[in-house]
Amino acid sequence: MKLKTIYRCQQCGQASPKWAGQCAGCGGWNTYVEEAEEVLTKAAAKARGLTDFSEPPVKLSEARAMKAEHVSTGIAELDRALGGGLVKGQVVLLAGPPGIGKSTLTLETCAALAVGAYASGKVLYVSGEESLAQVGSRAERLGARAENVYLMSEANLARIIEEFRRLKPAFLVIDSIQTVYHPDFVGSPGSVGQIRECASELLKTVKASGAALFLLGHVTKEGSLAGPKVLEHIVDTVLYFDAEKNNVFRVLRPHKNRFGSVDETGIFEMTSKGLRSVEDAGLMLADAGRDRTIAGRAFSVAFEGARPMLAEIQALAARSYLPYPRRTVTGFDLNRAQMLIAALEKNIGLRFDEMDVFASLQGGIRMKDPALDLAFCAALISSVKDIPLPPDCVFMGEVGILAQVSSPGFLDRRLAEAERLGFRTAFVPWMAGKDEKRLKTLRVEAVRDTGGLYAAMTKLNTAAAAGAKKNKENS
Repeated sequence: MKLKTIYRCQQCGQASPKWAGQCAGCGGWNTYVEEAEEVLTKAAAKARGLTDFSEPPVKLSEARAMKAEHVSTGIAELDRALGGGLVKGQVVLLAGPPGIGKSTLTLETCAALAVGAYASGKVLYVSGEESLAQVGSRAERLGARAENVYLMSEANLARIIEEFRRLKPAFLVIDSIQTVYHPDFVGSPGSVGQIRECASELLKTVKASGAALFLLGHVTKEGSLAGPKVLEHIVDTVLYFDAEKNNVFRVLRPHKNRFGSVDETGIFEMTSKGLRSVEDAGLMLADAGRDRTIAGRAFSVAFEGARPMLAEIQALAARSYLPYPRRTVTGFDLNRAQMLIAALEKNIGLRFDEMDVFASLQGGIRMKDPALDLAFCAALISSVKDIPLPPDCVFMGEVGILAQVSSPGFLDRRLAEAERLGFRTAFVPWMAGKDEKRLKTLRVEAVRDTGGLYAAMTKLNTAAAAGAKKNKENS
């Protein structure tokens, strides 16, 4: 056995023959850790039972094209994030901070597959962190017990592959990859070298058999330590679980997908009985009090992938007692919010130099849809000028740096969704609102810029005040 000493960055996996204070690959400081790497010949690798996944070269014109046939996992939001479901031989990395619900989701997926797509096959769940009793207790709480789901508590990669070849399951879960170690390689479990070797060997094993594989990986606040950045280059699909602190919603975002789009997101609600798919997320994310007229609140319809979602923006502009007024934004980009504030100040004469501005996208889910710009401007104008916005108004449009309003993508679908949700008036860009003849109950109000938005809001408020006065007199 031959060993060589190297220094490997624990953030990006960069190898160096000698120690250095800063990693040349990712720029991290004090991230190099000494590792002893074993040098194996091909004969030695075969003797130790490592999987041979090589194929002889063929002409590109003669290579068989793989048709990606998606199989439903039985969980709607997971299927959405995967691009339609699992593909035969697909390797998925599910990463996220500890305690966010990765194990819960995969255990529910195992149970759903065991009675659905893989009912005639076997499912193997390997836990390197918990005992069989702990996993069984969680399965009982989730109601996720199935006959052909096999549990295994093991961290030795050789034992895992041995049982995999014996059982021949159609779906394999490793929870988590940081706890698995390769017995033929030095280094503690969780180190970059061990993670890379274990993941590579598991990939070769499942690709040769056609089984689907879920690898669970922990990430820290900085997205390092646990190694998912290293694994991203190995796996087919990368799904990241994230959530705002103390929020019941979990958002599953694909960062890489060889078998589908990365624009879709899956939204789950954490309950006492596990994760529940949230299909009509907009109605749950927006404030329940949509029947009230409130100053500083505006609604919009945003797109998360191919799904329209109702979004509620709340803004508060108040006198500042600090030398530099604060700009605090939750749920969308702070730099874009500052640009919109400057555009409002320049275009309609609002003064924010002595005002703190706080804005929030309700529900705890971050969105980057530019169609939210007009709703942010409307909410901020409403707060500054104390103009209550009726709850049946919706604002959709992208605001440029010169305060002009332009049309966002999929405007027709946004308007149809707004009409379905019961809105009566939609403020949209000027050119976009001319030919909307399919709408039955939704009236389109076209605006050219933020000045036109301010004028339309003032007119709307005056009409509402006059109507309220007339109703009071009649009563």
